[in-house]
Amino acid sequence: MIGPFTSGRAPAREVPRSAGDRALAEDVRAGLSTSGQKTLPSRWLYDDVGSALFEAICLMPEYGLARADSRILRLYGGEIARLANHPFWVAELGSGSGRKSHLLLTALEHHGPLNYVPIDVSRAALSRCEAEMASLARVAVDAYEGEYLKGLSYAASVRRPRERMLVLFLGSTIGNLDPREAEAFLADVRRHLAPGDMLLLGTDLVKPVADLLAAYDDPGGITASFNLNLLARLNRELEAGFDLSRFAHEARWSAEESRIEMHLRSLQAQQVDIPGADLSVQLREGETIWTESSYKFSPAQPYRLARRAGFHVVGLWSDAKWPFCETLLRAMA
Repeated sequence: MIGPFTSGRAPAREVPRSAGDRALAEDVRAGLSTSGQKTLPSRWLYDDVGSALFEAICLMPEYGLARADSRILRLYGGEIARLANHPFWVAELGSGSGRKSHLLLTALEHHGPLNYVPIDVSRAALSRCEAEMASLARVAVDAYEGEYLKGLSYAASVRRPRERMLVLFLGSTIGNLDPREAEAFLADVRRHLAPGDMLLLGTDLVKPVADLLAAYDDPGGITASFNLNLLARLNRELEAGFDLSRFAHEARWSAEESRIEMHLRSLQAQQVDIPGADLSVQLREGETIWTESSYKFSPAQPYRLARRAGFHVVGLWSDAKWPFCETLLRAMA
């Protein structure tokens, strides 16, 4: 733990590499050995290369989500900070480079010194985040490399009684989970919090389908590279034999489920060996590997999700240019 008046930065806590390898291999076996729709969990998209590519995606003109998120934090950061009731701890789930959260932390530090725990699976992203926060003299950074709930558990364990916490879950990452998973995840977050702690939740809203498809299949091919990097990661970490030229990125809109789906489509019938997962995969021409879902919400859905998970809505802010909202939630007793 770093106290709020400490000027130094702690090294990111690291999940042992062998544990990460085992988890990746298990997910690959579970998702690619099925005869039905093959899948890979979206969390594996965000290694160091994937995290850097995602930062590039956020700069694309077609991807308005990140700019909408930043506009809300820039315009309303002071109001959010006031309603957040001067938290002593801020934990961010999936911090990335920290550019957006820097806007809010700038407003929060006006109310007093605080501890910031960025949580991310990418060490490189955490290093960029620590550099981003170096200008904030009253913010002590204690980075955690690993999964969201494990990092939140760490943050909850090191704070002292009656020290309030604000959890940041920005960028509509909650949309990567299906509705039942999202509710269960928010309930898990609630269990790590004390009554009165806060959660700032970003949710991307439903918008014209053409805008959504362009955001997830940009003409510059950055999103395609981001998606294909998942196969490259399996080559690097599990000694897989994926030939990336034999796959194509594909974005789909499911109106029934209100979600964008990202797939990797096999351009030919092929067999891929993955020694690190003790697996050989047969793919038909045109068969896909489903790598990510991004659910889009109605304005009322964050209210319903939050209440069922044990939160009370304190405030909501939306962006007019790209339909998106941030909802501030208080953990109920």
